[in-house]
Parts: sequence; C-alpha cells; structure tokens
Amino acid sequence: MKERAVGVVLFSCGLLSVLTTVGIVVVLVIESAGFFRQVPLLEFLTGTRWAPLYRDKAFGILPLLNGTAIIAVGASVVALPIGLASAIYLSEYASTRIRGSVKPALEVLAGIPSVVYGYFALTFVTPLLRFVFPETGIYNAASAAVVVGIMILPMVSSLSEDALSAVPRSLREAAYGLGATKLEVSTRVVVPAALSGIAASFILAISRAVGETMAVTLAAGATPRMTWNFLESIQTMTAYVVQVSLGETPRGTLEYQTIFAVALLLLLITLVMNLLSQRITRRFREVYE
Repeated sequence: MKERAVGVVLFSCGLLSVLTTVGIVVVLVIESAGFFRQVPLLEFLTGTRWAPLYRDKAFGILPLLNGTAIIAVGASVVALPIGLASAIYLSEYASTRIRGSVKPALEVLAGIPSVVYGYFALTFVTPLLRFVFPETGIYNAASAAVVVGIMILPMVSSLSEDALSAVPRSLREAAYGLGATKLEVSTRVVVPAALSGIAASFILAISRAVGETMAVTLAAGATPRMTWNFLESIQTMTAYVVQVSLGETPRGTLEYQTIFAVALLLLLITLVMNLLSQRITRRFREVYE
C-alpha cells in the first residue's frame, strides 16, 4: 500500500502539471475568442498599426512582433557566440578546478531577477550607448537586447557545455592521433558531434528571449512601431501585456481581451520553437557506442 500511495502521489503531481497547462490554454482560447469575434484574424495578423488603447483603434500585431523579433535577434547576437565560446572553453580547455568555479559563476546570472537587468540597462547600458551613439533614445531596443542576451547566456553556455561533454573521449583521441591540434579537435570534431544539443540550446535560449518581460518593459519602452533601428524605442508582446495588466483597462472590454489574444500568439510562437528544438535534437542526434 505504501508503494501504491507513492505512485498515486507522483502521478497526481504529473497530472497537476498537465492540468495547469491545459487550464492556461483553455483560458487563453476562451478569452481570445471574444476578441476575434470583433476583430478579424487577418487584420490582427497583417495590420501594421497597433493602437488598441487609443480613440482611433488599430489591432495589427505586426509592430509588437517586430519589437519582439528585434529583441530576440539582438539577444542572440550577444548570447549565442559568447555562450558557445564559453561552453567550448569549459568543456575542452578549462581544468576541473576552473570549471568547478566558472560554471557556477555563469549560472548565477540566471538567478538575478529580470527587473534588476532592466534597471541595469537603464542606468549603465543606455548611458554607454548614448555616449557612443548620441542619437540613442532613453528607451531603446539595443540596451534591452544586450541585457536579455546576458540573461540567456547561462542557458546557452550550460546546455552547450553539457552537449559537448557528452561527446565520447574516443573521438577526441582519434583526432589527436591524426595530428589535429586542440583547436581543430574542438571546432571540427567535438562541436559537429554535439550539434544537435547546441542547436537545441540556441532555440531554447531564443525562446526565453522572446518571452522575457520586465527587462524589455523597463529598457525598450512602450512604442509599438515597425522598425529595425535598435536605437529607437519599441514595444514587445510581453511588454504590452504588462502595460494593459496594470488595472486601468476594464475587464471584459475589447481592450482587455487584447491581452489574451497577444498571449495566445506568444504561446503559439514559443510552442513552435520548442517543437522545433525537439525535432532538431531527434534529427541530428549522434548515437555512439
């Protein structure tokens, strides 16, 4: 009976996670249905102006998608090369003592609250950018992208290092036996062998950047626009949800329902990215004996 009780408890915990996910999806779909009964789906997906809180309303989601994409691309430029380089160093070059101290220090970055990163962007990164580029706005996409890149750096580094460390030692020794240098072994043998895990870490990190909220809300501003100028203020999908969730929009109104429409689209984007990560992992996974 004790073993059966343990099984029931563990099953209940797993079921609770599933039911929570289902509940979130159901709420988003039900609330979004009321929005799409009044706003055509085609207008929502193709419109280039987002102004649901103004007198002259517009419900085109493309400006928010544009702002989210800017942050994701900018954060990727910062995090992916630095994270992969850090992973290669930890896996191939660092001693056990150095790895034991550097890897936990990197992962500390993941534990810093995102609101702290937002104020770091406002008080340090933005003044630095304005010193180099005087035309930079107080709120801008560049500073938000930099701090989000720093936030996802531990994820890229840790997951990539795990993938690199899983490559069998025999492959390295075979390459050394053929006269390859340490750099050649790292970049031409180990990295290609761990490509599936590295690619999955990249996609998961970008998904994390897409869903970041407080840092981009504080640093990037609240100006939905179609632009790829990183020095201008933009608004992401998550930042808009924060803006409307402050309590000034009456419940049940069309403006209130935009929260769920944007959140549903954001959920679909992150779901696709996670499915893509799993597909890449299965497609390019190397199996060694």
